[in-house]
Amino acid sequence: MQRAIDLAVENVRQGLGGPFGALVVRDGAIVGSGANAVTSANDPTAHAEIMAIRAACRTLSSFQLSGCEIYTSCEPCPMCLGAIYWARPARVYFASTRADAAAAGFDDAHIYEELNLNPENRAIPCAQLLGDQGRKAFRAWRETLDRVPY
Repeated sequence: MQRAIDLAVENVRQGLGGPFGALVVRDGAIVGSGANAVTSANDPTAHAEIMAIRAACRTLSSFQLSGCEIYTSCEPCPMCLGAIYWARPARVYFASTRADAAAAGFDDAHIYEELNLNPENRAIPCAQLLGDQGRKAFRAWRETLDRVPY
């Protein structure tokens, strides 16, 4: 955990992004690490956990992190939490809480609130288009015998 915190502090001191660091560990060895690079990479998805997950998946040549643990300097935001669930690690540990992040100006409470709203009632309205045509992709998926489920 201390290494994840150190990554976050180093990231701020080097001016590379926000105060967040994360590690993916398997069997006591670091297989992926990442620090927030949102502003330096001009990428709103470049959160520490996402960067660490990407690195670990490359290292392990896998899209899942079974048997791994994630150590992150702060409680994951909704986007990172979604990525963590898709990656399927065994456990996640965090140092700071989302309340600590909010106190520093990184408040994601509105995203949690938005998730409970109907898509058309969100701050960024969402609407379905071409639903029948869109479902063709799922039919193709179900019909593909050699698909890799995830």
